Amino acid sequence: MQPRSPDLGTFGEGRAGVARPSPSRGSRAGSPWLPYLYLLPGLLVFTLFVVLPVIAAIAISLTAWNGISWDTATFVGIDNYLDAFRDDRFWTAFKHNIYLIPWYVILPIILGLAPAAFVHRMKLRGSRLFQAGIFLPYIMPGVLIGVVWRWMLNPVFGPINTTLKDWGFHPPTWLGDFTWALPTIGFIGAWAAYGFCYVVFVAGMQKIPTDLYDAARLDGANGWQEFRAVTLPGLRRELAVVLAVNLINAMRAFDVVKATTDGGPGDSTNVLALYMMNNLGGNRAGFAIAIAIMLAVITLAQSLIVLRLFGDSDD
Repeated sequence: MQPRSPDLGTFGEGRAGVARPSPSRGSRAGSPWLPYLYLLPGLLVFTLFVVLPVIAAIAISLTAWNGISWDTATFVGIDNYLDAFRDDRFWTAFKHNIYLIPWYVILPIILGLAPAAFVHRMKLRGSRLFQAGIFLPYIMPGVLIGVVWRWMLNPVFGPINTTLKDWGFHPPTWLGDFTWALPTIGFIGAWAAYGFCYVVFVAGMQKIPTDLYDAARLDGANGWQEFRAVTLPGLRRELAVVLAVNLINAMRAFDVVKATTDGGPGDSTNVLALYMMNNLGGNRAGFAIAIAIMLAVITLAQSLIVLRLFGDSDD
């Protein structure tokens, strides 16, 4: 007896006839809150360490507080901001920050762009080692840089003044002179920042297509014309980054000033960050934080302007 074969038609109809629930869109894609759950840890960290401190700083800036006991805090509204605008020392420190911008921004770009273009054009061997050495000052702590330069510029036993005297010059007391103290700090800041500019520019030049340089040479362009017509336009993004970062460093200059002159002689090198710290230590926490908030707003506005002018546009 042959085994009875199953009724394929009936079996097929049975499988087809049973209505299976189609998976809903929610079951396929998961919960609509799932993406937000992935963002939740980062959002919590950002809120805890950025949003809440900013809100607390704004709240404290609206009070007269000695920075020690909350019982002494009294609400004064925007009086701290008005007092800053009426304070001559605030405007003196602000002018010093503006004075440092060419030193911290323009000079490092020139000092970093020239060797970067030369190394890129000549394709010199050992450029990686040179790049590491020239970048070293940028990663050094600002206080250490200030201490080293204060020793080098010592008017009695510093090697710079000693060498200049041996050559027959009469060097000034660089960090103790009312005329030379602020330019000297600017030069130290430029020395510390030009390695960063060099590294960024070298990286930017490596992504410029070589076809552009070949076309420029076929057109008879010399080195300067290649640099002006090919290299500089190709470094637009890098220039925006370098300008923004150096501008921030110029506005928040503190460690080098503190380690070299501490704002002296007199107020000739006082800057906003140092002025803020002095007021914070002088039991004027509300006033000091108001200065910090104004400094942050000014720096943010300047950085946005730079990125707008030199960054990529969609036009």
